Amino acid sequence: MVRSHDDPIKVVDSVRSVFPEWNPEGIPDQSDFPISRESEIISESVDSLDNLLSILRENRILDTALDAMAMEADDEGTVFRISRQSASIGKISFVLGESPLGGTMEVSLNGSEVVLWLEQNTWHRGRDDVPREVGDELAMAASGEASEWFGSPKRARE
Repeated sequence: MVRSHDDPIKVVDSVRSVFPEWNPEGIPDQSDFPISRESEIISESVDSLDNLLSILRENRILDTALDAMAMEADDEGTVFRISRQSASIGKISFVLGESPLGGTMEVSLNGSEVVLWLEQNTWHRGRDDVPREVGDELAMAASGEASEWFGSPKRARE
């Protein structure tokens, strides 16, 4: 969403820093003060999540990504939100609560096998020692609080 006080060009640039091929139609015009335009939703599909996945790998947040991206998953897909402010500098910060300063972008993944896709595309070598799957006991809480598993009796026996 481009809010009335947002710079539409900066919003588009922020989204493109994560999804470079994103090319929405109907980008609102830049306004001078006093701003009279209303907030608008702009959206467009992309064919690839390669850049998003690359950023997640670079920043070593694949387990966080698995949990955050799967929180609203169902048989038809999932929806998650990313901070636009973080995206503007090439980082990923998942938004779980209220919209932060700088706004958010909402990402929808559609497909019946989205949970399997998430597990496969966030896999890393550490999961050989500590296997993970969507909704397991190691998943972070809906509030974003991490699950502690170091020293867990169950993990120590495996």
